[in-house]
Amino acid sequence: MEGIMNKLRHLDAYPKVNEDFYSRTLSGGFITLVSSVVMLLLFFSEIRLYLHPVVETKLVVDTSRGETLRINFDVTFPAIACSILSLDAIDISGEQNLDVKHDIVKKRLDVSGNVIEVRPDGVGSRKMEKPLQRQGGTFEHNETYCGSCYGAESIDGECCNSCEEVRDAYRKKGWAMSNLDLIEQCKREGFFQKIKDEEGEGCNIYGSLEVKKVAGNFHFAPGKSFDQSNIHVHDLQAFRKNRFNLSHTINRLAFGDHFPGVVNPLDGVQWMQKQPIGMYQYFIKVVPTMYKDENGHTIQTNQFSVTEHFKGAERGLLDNLAGVFFIYDLSPIKVTFAEGHVLFLHFLTNVCAIVGGNCPLPFMVDV
Repeated sequence: MEGIMNKLRHLDAYPKVNEDFYSRTLSGGFITLVSSVVMLLLFFSEIRLYLHPVVETKLVVDTSRGETLRINFDVTFPAIACSILSLDAIDISGEQNLDVKHDIVKKRLDVSGNVIEVRPDGVGSRKMEKPLQRQGGTFEHNETYCGSCYGAESIDGECCNSCEEVRDAYRKKGWAMSNLDLIEQCKREGFFQKIKDEEGEGCNIYGSLEVKKVAGNFHFAPGKSFDQSNIHVHDLQAFRKNRFNLSHTINRLAFGDHFPGVVNPLDGVQWMQKQPIGMYQYFIKVVPTMYKDENGHTIQTNQFSVTEHFKGAERGLLDNLAGVFFIYDLSPIKVTFAEGHVLFLHFLTNVCAIVGGNCPLPFMVDV
């Protein structure tokens, strides 16, 4: 046993150099100092990496079916009034949501961008309740009222008690309204006077859309939209204008929920219209994304990339298509982000490599 202990006592993996064979120098001390600082920096870097979660990225095939896509938007049009602006959503499956009003808020803006009025109920004047009229309620001077739809009734006895309801009935029929001056409801509500009063105003429109998870588009455009011979058009005759300034600022546009590190490339983008009329298009590639944090909570959302294009035309040739279009398509590849921590053994191995790699640096320089 004593022999084994003596052998262990003389075992040394780092044999010492006799002092007669080296001398201390200024350069050797400088190298020692630099190596010590590097070692400390690398050591603290490894500690930080160990204490904070790291994100692992993977690409997989998106196999989801039958899901919906939520689009959150906030867009400001400084030169077009809220009473003129409408929002439509169309997808390749044939589903159309025209003149969307649910989950949409509009703010009237003055020339300086200050808020004049908030309209959570969409475009136009407030509608009168039909059930009150059909139950024998009174309109004015104890007179029962049921407004005409001017031939656009979908069922017998249908009432159109407001200018907005007459326009909706015409839209459902695919008809354009050539002259609103002849519509009693529009004259009574002062439809044109309201448009005139809002002339020169801007509009901030924000909210969300719930659409099918298929390719499609949503767009902001002036006028009421309708289908005519399977062509999507907008009726601008009611506004008596042939030119609209569609300059806009995209305050926010996101497809799904926010997750750490997400970058929405259209946030804060501005565009100023220089040509008299045209269509501004954003071609968007939506990438399904899943984010899983260190606690196991999962966020199903999306990222996107975008290219822009402006399609101009001579005045009068593109009136029904003037607008700001967001045309989106979905990627078949899904990106997954998963948070996790570095294993302790991996951390220990890196620390040993740092200490072991720096300690052998020469503290002295050979003669």
